[in-house]
Amino acid sequence: MKTTLIYSLAFALAVALATTGCRHKATPITPMHSAVTQSLPTEPGPTTFPPGPTIYPPDIPNVKPITGIPEGDYPYGMVPDRAALAAYTIHFAFDSAVIRSSEQASLQSVAQALAADPNTKLLVEGNCDERGTDEYNRSLGERRALAAREALAKLNVDPMRVFTRSYGKDMPVDSGHDEAAWAKNRRDDFVLLHPKP
Repeated sequence: MKTTLIYSLAFALAVALATTGCRHKATPITPMHSAVTQSLPTEPGPTTFPPGPTIYPPDIPNVKPITGIPEGDYPYGMVPDRAALAAYTIHFAFDSAVIRSSEQASLQSVAQALAADPNTKLLVEGNCDERGTDEYNRSLGERRALAAREALAKLNVDPMRVFTRSYGKDMPVDSGHDEAAWAKNRRDDFVLLHPKP
């Protein structure tokens, strides 16, 4: 009699737990804002020629000022000239590596500078704003640098003269936390590289 009562209670408890057990409330899916979806790249990334040399940055936490990169970190010990092409920095839309038509004049000026001195090379530094993870922004910065490299190749610049480096979000030019600052930080910087005398 006691055994039957214990089995009956155990069965009732099992049924109660099975019907009321741990229920997880479904997490609603948040749709992307239309402005974000419109800014995502709709074109494939740069793939028209084999990837060229990529210069990976030194330990980013130890390199605070953008001018503080050791000379040995430039390709073949070349001498960097940041001022020569500083006026031709190009900027990107949020979460995009697509070069806008408004940036073509800057790219043409960079191509002309390289054509004027065939001994020079170019370092393209891809940068992002502060939003997103370190890994994602490092990848996005590299895609932006490669997009500029491909665009310059279409302007008859030998892609083997163009090196790329991504800083992700580690080298902002504006430390603000608003759209005006973020827009300045989503960029490619061009560093002209001269051979050592």
